Amino acid sequence: MTAVFADYISTFQLMLKGLLIGIICSAPMGPVGILCIQRTIQKGRNYGLATGVGAVVSDLFYALITGGGMLPFMMEFIDNEQNLFYLKILGAVMLFGFGVWLWRSDPRKGFRQSSGNKGTLLTNAISAFGITVSNPLIIFLFIALFNMFTFVIPGNWFGTAVGYLSIGAGAMLWWYGLTYVITQMKRNIGPREVLYLNRTIGTIVLSVAVLYASMTIFHLSLFK
Repeated sequence: MTAVFADYISTFQLMLKGLLIGIICSAPMGPVGILCIQRTIQKGRNYGLATGVGAVVSDLFYALITGGGMLPFMMEFIDNEQNLFYLKILGAVMLFGFGVWLWRSDPRKGFRQSSGNKGTLLTNAISAFGITVSNPLIIFLFIALFNMFTFVIPGNWFGTAVGYLSIGAGAMLWWYGLTYVITQMKRNIGPREVLYLNRTIGTIVLSVAVLYASMTIFHLSLFK
C-alpha cells in the first residue's frame, strides 16, 4: 500500500514538473510566439491556437529526444546525492543563461505585415511545426529543465509518460492563455508591448533559476 501511494505521489510530481516545463519552454517570444500573436491579431484566435498546436508537437518531439538521450546518463547519476546536486545546479545555471539571452533579445524584429492569405488551420499548424522543429537548440533548454527538475526518473515508465503528456498540456495551456489575452487586447498589442512581455518572461525565468539554485544549495525542494 505504501509503495503504491509513493508511486502515485511520484507520478503526480512528474505531472506538475511536466506542466512547468511545458509552460517555460513555450513562453519565450521566439519566432513562433511572434507568429502566434500576429496570426491571432490578423486571422483570429483559432489560427493562433493552430500555430500553438504545431509548436507543441515540435516541443514534444524534442522533449522525447532529450529524455531518451539523457536516460542512460540519468541512470548513472540519479542514485548519487552529490551528482544529483550538481545536475540541479547545472540546470539552474543553464536556465539562468537562457533567461539572460531572452531578456536581451528583441522580438520586434520578427514582426511582419499580413500577406492577406489565411490558409487552413492545418497549414498554419504545419508551418509553426516547421519553424519550431528547425531550431534544435531548444534541446539545451530541455536539458536544463530536465536536470533542474530531475524529470527523467529511471524505472517509472508510467510516471514518465504522464510527465511527457503534461509537457504538452502545459505548452498548450500557455498558447491557450496567450491567444485569449491577445484576442481581448489586440487593439492595444503592438511591437512595444510584445517586447515588454518578452522581458517580463525573461525576468520570471531568471527569478526561477535563482530561486531553484538557492533552494538546491540550502537543500529545500518543492519536489523530491
